[in-house]
Amino acid sequence: MARLRDDLVAARFTVDGVAERLGPLASAALHREQPLPALLATAGSPDACGTLIRLFTLGRQVSRAELDTALPGVRTEGVATLRLVRVSGEYVMPTCDVRPYADDTHDWWVASDLSALVTRQPLRPDHVLGVGGATTTLASWTIRRRVGRALDLGTGAGVQALHLGSHAASIVATDISERALAFARFNAALAGLDVDLRIGDLLDPVAGERFSLVVSNPPFVITPRDEDVPVYEYRDAGRPGDTVVRSLVQQVESVLEPGGVAQLLGNWEVPAGRSWRDVWAEWLEGVGLDAWVVQREVQDPAEYAELWSRDGGHLPGSVEHDRLCAAWLRDFASRDVESIGFGVVALQRPLGDRAPWRSLDEAPGPVVAPMGSVIEAGLAARTWLAEHSDDDVLDVAWSCAADVTEERHGRPGAEDPSVILIRQGGGLRRVVRADTLLAAYVGVADGELTARVALDAIAALVEMDPAAVRSELVPQIRDLVADGLLI
Repeated sequence: MARLRDDLVAARFTVDGVAERLGPLASAALHREQPLPALLATAGSPDACGTLIRLFTLGRQVSRAELDTALPGVRTEGVATLRLVRVSGEYVMPTCDVRPYADDTHDWWVASDLSALVTRQPLRPDHVLGVGGATTTLASWTIRRRVGRALDLGTGAGVQALHLGSHAASIVATDISERALAFARFNAALAGLDVDLRIGDLLDPVAGERFSLVVSNPPFVITPRDEDVPVYEYRDAGRPGDTVVRSLVQQVESVLEPGGVAQLLGNWEVPAGRSWRDVWAEWLEGVGLDAWVVQREVQDPAEYAELWSRDGGHLPGSVEHDRLCAAWLRDFASRDVESIGFGVVALQRPLGDRAPWRSLDEAPGPVVAPMGSVIEAGLAARTWLAEHSDDDVLDVAWSCAADVTEERHGRPGAEDPSVILIRQGGGLRRVVRADTLLAAYVGVADGELTARVALDAIAALVEMDPAAVRSELVPQIRDLVADGLLI
């Protein structure tokens, strides 16, 4: 393993090295799952990085001589011993996908099963996914403060555990799949990371234990149970509807220490006549955790069916793809599902015995990346607001955050603007429509005057009752504080 790691670094088979080797055109095409430009870019090239891209990224055979040159320390024999390749005469074929992966300070490699793009076959039920969009979303949104014990629930190939290694004293990672845990064990070892790997369903493997941080990219995909639909371990939990996410939300409190945070991704069904906030209000009833839910996307049942029918390797327009879509549509119709939401959830166990707070927000557009520091600041702000009165809010000298700008729109020739927008440059990139009172306050919020003094001055200027101005603006100030527009 150590020799393999050294060889991969020397070959510049890293995120930056591969991007440089392929160039922007081939890199962008590969990101869209179009391998041809990458194949052309590496064709006939004896360099080490090109050989490894062809073998482990594109799934093409290379010669033993080429692989021995690319990995001189471990050589073909060592790579075969690690079960990464299959040797046939003078040629070598990959048995799995190995991809460079990185954050700001680490270079890693993630081994997983070969994709349908390489095998040109539908995925096997126990397929182990590598680095996907959901993986990188959760990694981006996870808080990165130093913690004691951390849990990666549903670890898959172990990507979240790699990130946790940079800021957790100890890591437990669980999965229902033996095959996934084998890949996670390999990837942790290649990174030189010690992870306690356990098999089991949801929280069963850690019952009675406590953690400072829980992260989970659970198998949240809603899959028909009563029809002949392929079940993939990496995305399906064997439960009807959105039960797995709801169960995790309602049970994770049992493994969180006071002040501990759980972050997860999920899908949720929204029946006709209800809103997604109605659904979450029901899920959170009786749960003693603070909850910040950010809905990022919404799909109708047909869009959802098309996405996940195609995900298993069945091409749109094929008989099998149409059959699977029909099964999904019947399943959603049986529960009168009108839409399916996707988002990121942060749950926090209060330190004291106060009532938990709830924040159910929508952020469908681009957000800053990474989001971890934004989530940590948002949890702290919402907790402070939950623990302090309106009078406390008025007694703080708030400052307008440095990334906040104001836009004014009006009819040509009009003396006053008809629309004033307060726009956040970072974080959730919120845009708040403000009236003249809120705009006036944000304009003078420079950390010098308390909100009480500033609002009373504004009230005097516009000849309004100071109590009425405070009553109108304090809820809006709380809203801006929660998302970091006022600090």
